[in-house]
Amino acid sequence: MTVIEHELTTPWEGVLLEPAAGSRAAVLVLAGSSGRIDRHRARLLAEQGFLTLAIRWFGGPGQPPGICEVPLETFVAAVDLLRSRGAERISLLGWSKGAEAAMLTAVHEPRVDAVVAVAPTALVWCNVGPGLDGKDRPWRSSWSWRGRPLPFVPAAGDAWEPEGGSGGPVAIRGWYELSEQSYPERLAAAGIPVEIAAADLLLIAGGDDQMWPSLRYAEHLATRRRAAGAPVQLVTRPDAGHRLHLPGEEPAVPSAVFAYGGTPDADAQLGAAAWGPLLTLLGAGKSFGG
Repeated sequence: MTVIEHELTTPWEGVLLEPAAGSRAAVLVLAGSSGRIDRHRARLLAEQGFLTLAIRWFGGPGQPPGICEVPLETFVAAVDLLRSRGAERISLLGWSKGAEAAMLTAVHEPRVDAVVAVAPTALVWCNVGPGLDGKDRPWRSSWSWRGRPLPFVPAAGDAWEPEGGSGGPVAIRGWYELSEQSYPERLAAAGIPVEIAAADLLLIAGGDDQMWPSLRYAEHLATRRRAAGAPVQLVTRPDAGHRLHLPGEEPAVPSAVFAYGGTPDADAQLGAAAWGPLLTLLGAGKSFGG
């Protein structure tokens, strides 16, 4: 499929990929804490016939250098852009911190029709890196809405040590688990209230995620949705990790810093299992159950 690419520099850096035949279904693609503009995944979806936008949502001009009190209005502005291009159905696809952003945006912005949350969290977390003031301490929320920071869970700090010592890729899942144990009084307020979002929700998680316990989080999110009678679908694989591999994507390059869990084969099989439901949700807009 022929895709027309538009480079964006304002109000954020990004790329808009437009099928030459046009599309009424649009997708906003949000990478995680890498901060990158995920052009490859955006093109993959554009080649499936979707108007696709991928943006840099922190670390760019005028943005916080880290994930610190990032305004959710950043993503609402992206919804506005897609609407201005004629999109009638708008979905947000994010993974890891991008999934956190996508779900929170849907909670606050009723024009979001669907969310695909890959390797999600069920909680709002503290900042990852500095804010606009250049400071990363004391802990602050990752997100803000209408100028007010969202309730969040702080990190456990120096109380956590990686298993197995140093010298190789680090699994930080235990850090998040310890943080939950250290701040039990913060968990309720920091929970992401996905049950009040009007959007359909597809959750994708691997049971061997070593960055944070995304499968447990996804199951919690699904429970909240089902209790409210809201549509949700959960796609999982017990041996997959944090980095989903969708059909048509290149396998992820191993990291020298972080242990993501899973294996290339398991991550690809999870991606293959999620591909059909993902395309259906983005395009057809069918409600899910179960």
